[in-house]
Amino acid sequence: MITLEGIDALRRQIQRWRKADDSIALVPTMGNLHPGHLKLVEVAMEMADRVVVSIFVNPMQFGEGEDFAAYPRTMEEDASSLISLGTDLLFAPAVSDVYPASSDSQTRVEVPEISDIFCGTSRPGHFVGVATVVCKLFNMVQPDIAVFGEKDFQQLMVIRRMTEDLSFPIRIHGVPTVREEDGLARSSRNGYLTTGERARAPAIYRLLRQTADKVRAGDTNYERLETQAQKSLKAEGFTPDYFRVVRARDLAEPSRDDTELVILAAAYLGKARLIDNITLTS
Repeated sequence: MITLEGIDALRRQIQRWRKADDSIALVPTMGNLHPGHLKLVEVAMEMADRVVVSIFVNPMQFGEGEDFAAYPRTMEEDASSLISLGTDLLFAPAVSDVYPASSDSQTRVEVPEISDIFCGTSRPGHFVGVATVVCKLFNMVQPDIAVFGEKDFQQLMVIRRMTEDLSFPIRIHGVPTVREEDGLARSSRNGYLTTGERARAPAIYRLLRQTADKVRAGDTNYERLETQAQKSLKAEGFTPDYFRVVRARDLAEPSRDDTELVILAAAYLGKARLIDNITLTS
């Protein structure tokens, strides 16, 4: 596996692959890789001749009081995992390479409306940081395909919208959420859970499934279903952020006639903010 930190060196390697007519897939990550990340890499390897995995803890997507400084950096372990999979290239740039300007003068990319709801409400500016860094990585790597997890459903939609609006010739591929045996979605932030919290954490997925079953059975009183789920989360020791049934294509309020829905959930359990979702198609 090639490991590069500089943008110029990255571009020279990409040019070599392009001259060989190789297709290229990108898997952007913030490191601290778990089996969910590794599944993205495996999918990318099936879809392209060459796979680039980026590891960059992006300061722009962390808000005030969030865990940027404390976010786990496990580069040696991550590199070992990527080598075992046969990853072609690990790109691990410094903050100064990605953001050479000061934070006040840094150009930003914003996807309006969809970035300002749900996680965007709870974490102001978060999706500006996500869109900006992904846009920059797209320009650095210039992949044919970029692979993201569906656990971060809103993030995936922001990236799809940005890719379309800015006319990037890149296919965005979403991979279903990788889960623990008890249903908990794999996440780097699961490491913040205590033993007791970890035992309760699968409740968020259980409530998503229960709500999905009620919708499939014909219950379209979404407001009541959302309220019930939030009460259940509180009873399990969570502090709910949101639990919503929305239209899958744009995260808007659904009508009774909408057939493609997504149930989104976010809640705090101790220090960890857990997010999850279930999509529904009838």
